Parts: sequence; structure tokens; C-alpha cells
Amino acid sequence: MLTNATVKAARPRARPYKVSDGTGLFLFVQPTGRKSWRLRYRVEGREQLRVLGAWPEVDIGDARAQRDRWLELLGRGVGARAANDADDSFTAIARRWYQHQRERWSEQHAADVITSLERDVFPAIGAKPIGDIDAPMILRAVRAIERRGSIETARRIRQRISAVFGFAMSEGLCEDDPAAIVTKALAPAPASRRQPALTDIDAVRDLIAAVDRSDAGELVKLASRFLALTAVRLACVRQLPWSELEDLDEPAPLWRIPAARMKLKKARKTDPTAEHLVPLSSQAVEVLRRARALGGAGPLVFPGRAADRPMGEGRLGELYDDAGFAGRHVPHGWRASFSTIANELKLADRALIDMALAHAPKNRVEAAYNRAQLLEERRRLFQAWADLLMPA
Repeated sequence: MLTNATVKAARPRARPYKVSDGTGLFLFVQPTGRKSWRLRYRVEGREQLRVLGAWPEVDIGDARAQRDRWLELLGRGVGARAANDADDSFTAIARRWYQHQRERWSEQHAADVITSLERDVFPAIGAKPIGDIDAPMILRAVRAIERRGSIETARRIRQRISAVFGFAMSEGLCEDDPAAIVTKALAPAPASRRQPALTDIDAVRDLIAAVDRSDAGELVKLASRFLALTAVRLACVRQLPWSELEDLDEPAPLWRIPAARMKLKKARKTDPTAEHLVPLSSQAVEVLRRARALGGAGPLVFPGRAADRPMGEGRLGELYDDAGFAGRHVPHGWRASFSTIANELKLADRALIDMALAHAPKNRVEAAYNRAQLLEERRRLFQAWADLLMPA
């Protein structure tokens, strides 16, 4: 058994080490010199770890008292539920952090977070008690991601690991964040660059003509044309249901994109005033008529191989590459094409062009109170844009 003198005399070493006190209790000494009390025990055959506190704030007597109370709970049968709540493995704590955060996130971001952890982190360090994980372990996991060329992904995952440690520290489950220091050992972030986009009207017309000449499927070509005409984000076109389109046979056809499908903070995705209205040009309506004839009675305007599933996310990018525009234009580039050309040719004032792109006003007061849609002005803008792209 340990004494106060032996605890005080325990010196840091190059690697963390443990000094046992008996009955699962031990002193954990880190290379920084920080010391903490930890309890290792088993429930239903599974080894568990509980952090009891840092020395000297928690002295040897307090640590033993905590150990005895915890083991008493386990012996009275409270243990199974208590152990589940107290599972200190990185995976268990990361999942609790995820559940705590997910209401703040969009569904897409939440799915990306948990998928990245399950794919790249849990297999490497997930089974380890969070207090036993050190910076080199995290660095090895993150460098494995870097080696496959995913530099930005590696940096994002390090941030997520760090957030899990921050959550665990706040609950007293660990004492520091070893992921924080790992930043200094990561590969440098790649230089940010804009997505390729054509910003000359003649080049844009050349792309449209090249797509029309390609041997791609007709629905893929139509999706490309509709994306160009509406300048929305690719996901909105890929997942477009017929139910969002209004008055296609009337003088003022409209696409009403609900807030839930827009790129917004989660709190605004349930706000009906945050929907985005896209007045449709005559050329856009013609695209929809041709898509209806090709797509049948399915729910989506531009389905993939199955009538109820959207076409692949990379399909339009492949189309542009095959048409000879690799590195010059990507699907998201249509938004830059529209903004640049419309501003240069003064098809409308900048504020109206930004509104057509669903960009929020930079002025916060205006963003909060000005809800004017200016639909007719935007209708004229989109028709002028369509006439530029596809002159009669």
C-alpha cells in the first residue's frame, strides 16, 4: 500500500506509469509530473476505469474512500447501470459527447462527425480508457489519415478528438487534452483555393455546348443545364422533388426550396421564413418538361439508377471532366459564374444578385428585418441570365 510519502516521492518518467495501492486503486503519474488517482474494476467481465481526482487535491485517504464507496455500489448490484454510465473508454465518452452536441448540428454534419469517428478513431484508440490515451497514440491515428492524402480530414478529426477530451475534462474523467499538442506535429494545411469556375460568358457557352455533345445520359445533361440556369447548390438540384415546383404552366413558375434543404444553421432549418424562392426562366421550365418525359412518375426530377434515389453526387463533376473542362469548372462553380457575369454585365444590382444566390445580407439589422422577396425583379434577372447562357 502507498503512503503519503511514496505518493509525493513519485517522480515523472519519459512515459506515464502506475503505482498500485491495491484493490484496483492506483496512482497514475504522467511525464508532466501530474498525478491522479484511478480505479480499475470489472463489470460483467469488462474492464472499466474511473478517474477519482488529481493529487494533491484528492489525497490518499480520499481516494481510498471513493474506491470503497464505488466498490460497495457495484457489490449491491447498482454496478451494471452505474458502470455503463461510467464507461471511460474513448468510444463511450465520444458517443456521449456526440449525443450532447448533435441537437446543435444539422443532420448532415452530425452524420459526418460520427462516421469519421467510427471510421478513423474508434478502431485506433476507442477501446482505451480515455485517461490512458496520450499524444503519440492520437498522432498515430491522425497520421494514418494523412497518409491517404486526406490532410484537411485529419485536421478536422484532431479537432473532434480534442472536443471529446474537453467534454471528458469537464466531467472529471481526464485531466488534460493530449490532442491539443498534436496540432504542432500535423502536416501543414493545404493552401486554400477557390473551386474552379468559368467566369467568361463565351467559355460558359462552350461548356454547355460540350455537355450537349457528350454521350452522357440525357437526364444528367438536363440536371447540368438546370443547375446552370438556377445557380443553386448541387445538392438542391440532385435531391429536387417535383413537389417543390409550382405553377410550371403559368406565367410565373416558381421553385420553393424549404429551409430544411438549404445550407443554414440547424436552428433556421425549421424557420418557414428561411425558405428560398427561385423564379424559373422559360428555359428552366423547358428543362423540367423534358425531365418529366424522361424520368417517369418518380418523386425526383433528376433520379439516379433508382427512381426514388438522386443521381450520384460526383456525376456532374465527371461530366464536366469528360467534356474537357477538368480543373476549369465544377458543379458548384455555376454560382461563381452567375455572380461574376451578372455583376460584370450589370444584369441587376449586387444586392439582388446576392439575394438570388440566397446569400444573407452582410448588415445584421437588414438580415433580421428586411424580408422582401423582390420576386419579379429576380425573375427578370434569371430570365436575362438564361438568355445569355442559351440565346435563341
